[in-house]
Amino acid sequence: MAAFFEWFERNQGKTFRPLRQHTGGTLRLHRLSRRTLGTGYLRDAVTLPPGEDKREWISALTIDFFNDVNLVYGMIAECCTPSCCPIMSAGPKVQYKWADGKTYKQPVAVSAPEYMRLLWQWVQSRLDDERLFPTAPGVPFPADFMEQVRNIYKRLFRVYAHIFHDHYERVQSLTFESHLNTCFKHFMYFVLEFELIPKEELQPLRELIDFLLAEDRKKHSTSTTS
Repeated sequence: MAAFFEWFERNQGKTFRPLRQHTGGTLRLHRLSRRTLGTGYLRDAVTLPPGEDKREWISALTIDFFNDVNLVYGMIAECCTPSCCPIMSAGPKVQYKWADGKTYKQPVAVSAPEYMRLLWQWVQSRLDDERLFPTAPGVPFPADFMEQVRNIYKRLFRVYAHIFHDHYERVQSLTFESHLNTCFKHFMYFVLEFELIPKEELQPLRELIDFLLAEDRKKHSTSTTS
């Protein structure tokens, strides 16, 4: 993953600034996670470290995955416009509508870039909410923490689904596919480890998920027996 960030900075010509910074306990767990990423097998990087609190681990890595998804979308954002992506979709058969229970109380169809803008703001507001993602020592997580987190991951997954279905040619033209696949595999390992997205929501990329993870397991198995 470190190579991915170096590649991004080189190709974008500027330093990537994450939308959400780590503070307090999340910074410690973020650093622990990034050290584990250097071991080479993404599956190991998502496993709850011994002695750590599950909700604190999920809280810390949710910030990382939010930043990663935003970074990945940034690579193709210039070609994801209201004219070419008038709806937020994952191919011709899947359309995503936006609702947040406040400004948009009922699901409404919006363009893909507008969906992304609303999504970044919505997730950012949740990550900044100390009641949902507490950063002070000893402050408990809310009873509905996992429910709230699952809703975040379900929507972040839709960004990947849109990119793979509607912008993969652009990804290939940027020679960005291996980096995209790495980010997506890391994301999916975490999702599956903690059961964060319902199976039906994964259907738009089900075949790709199965292929990438099987390929990853095969490579890991080969490297450990050689």
